[in-house]
Amino acid sequence: MAHGFLQSFDKDLNVKSAGTEASGKLNSKAVEVMNELKCDISHHSSESVDLYLNEEWDYVITVCGGANESCPVFVGEVKNRIHMGYEDPSDAVGTDEFVMSEFRRIRDLIKTDFFEFHKKHLMTNT
Repeated sequence: MAHGFLQSFDKDLNVKSAGTEASGKLNSKAVEVMNELKCDISHHSSESVDLYLNEEWDYVITVCGGANESCPVFVGEVKNRIHMGYEDPSDAVGTDEFVMSEFRRIRDLIKTDFFEFHKKHLMTNT
């Protein structure tokens, strides 16, 4: 979701998204709640963070609740490492309505936080 929002704020950003437990596909509920805001992430994929460990990055941003502690060390050049932790909405248990409300809640937090990040760090650098 963060990847989708960042690219919606600036189409020219080079954004990559990866995880430590990549499955190759996105969670359909994440795609659905992002579509509610007209942000299509259906073409994104779930890639392994290992693909990017040796590359140079202006920012490496971890978003999972425990990722700051368990994220692998990036051996390439990383100018800024930031952690913005969020609960994983795919861990939500309950009715379909509750689970979807958790996806929406986390989506909205990510949108707000990443818009602030974009304004503070990326808009001033362009």
